[in-house]
Amino acid sequence: MTTQVEHDLSSNGVLRLTLNTPQRRNALSQAMIGELHQAITDASISSDVKVVVLSGSGPAFSAGHDLKEITAARNNDDKGRAFFTSLMSQCAAMMTAIVNCPKPVIAEIDGIATAAGCQLVASCDLAYASDTSRFATPGVNIGLFCSTPMVALSRNVSSKHAMEMLLTGDMLSAADAERMGLINRVTESASLKALTQEVADKIAAKSSLTLAIGKEAFYRQQEMNLQEAYAYASEVMVNNMLTEDGEEGISAFVEKRPPVWRNQ
Repeated sequence: MTTQVEHDLSSNGVLRLTLNTPQRRNALSQAMIGELHQAITDASISSDVKVVVLSGSGPAFSAGHDLKEITAARNNDDKGRAFFTSLMSQCAAMMTAIVNCPKPVIAEIDGIATAAGCQLVASCDLAYASDTSRFATPGVNIGLFCSTPMVALSRNVSSKHAMEMLLTGDMLSAADAERMGLINRVTESASLKALTQEVADKIAAKSSLTLAIGKEAFYRQQEMNLQEAYAYASEVMVNNMLTEDGEEGISAFVEKRPPVWRNQ
């Protein structure tokens, strides 16, 4: 069976995962979701992987769920309820795996990212896009509010911006997506991969242990009130200071030398 997610691991630990069904605009079919979830799970536990870059082949990053697959399921005896329930559960688990992955995950968008494809962008830790990329949560246009994409979207942009995207279904330019905070930076298509690689390489040179500690803490403290967040983050920082890499990093800075990470 042909793989729908291509893997390419560089020597410095940057894993590039490429959604590779361009003829279907990299739709998040059940099979695609399963492959991507497995790839993220494998990357999470691999000592060789430092950073994950997620991109798409062809004219789309991802157009969202496979509507032909969804339509076909309506012919089932239950009108598709069991399939729809399974699909949404599997998709939510995959998106959550990206957030829970101890390795930073970077979205590289060169084309459209709509509906669950936009959700995928919002679920990644960082996102960089070409100036011709477009973003939307257009479910409202076909009678299907983008409720699950809303979860990731509303955790990335302001409520007003999220609601405007969800209620209008309008396509946004990459410049608007950057202004709203959905993506980090926009560049020309020809420069996109180099930009993403530069950022990924910079992050990959850090202590993997420190990155994992920081990423988990970032998302956990977001759901806390101010007092709880400071108490939690203070404990995290104390424990971080007691790691070998925490000690090595400070010593290297004081001694004006490059640190040697042990990821311990």
